[in-house]
Amino acid sequence: MTPTGVLETCLYASDLDAAEQFYGNTLGLERVIREGNRHVFFRMSTQMLLIFNPAETRKPASKDSLPIPTHGAEGAGHICFAATSDEISRWHDHLVAQGVEIDTEITWPNGAKSLYVRDPAGNSVEFAERRLWGFD
Repeated sequence: MTPTGVLETCLYASDLDAAEQFYGNTLGLERVIREGNRHVFFRMSTQMLLIFNPAETRKPASKDSLPIPTHGAEGAGHICFAATSDEISRWHDHLVAQGVEIDTEITWPNGAKSLYVRDPAGNSVEFAERRLWGFD
């Protein structure tokens, strides 16, 4: 058996207010749910982006809640959003206008382009052409 796709991606941020502002307002993702200081979830078409506060997700589930295993991560994570070359240019302009510092822009050996920024938690956020990995 082989998985057919990724249903959800998870990043960690201790400041969920800043994460919600960045992913919801700056990037325009649709917020689905926010549960206090534990997590905020966003929908991206047929995928979900889950932002967890690692201090909260390391706590064992209470006997009254779903038995979700503890989890968490230290240090910066990474997510890459698919974008066309034209969209990457527009993302660049939009992010700069929003006061987001550009980490780097890369043209890969195969000609694909990437744009990197950091979210408020320090996670690496990339926008890249699908052809980076041979798609499209």
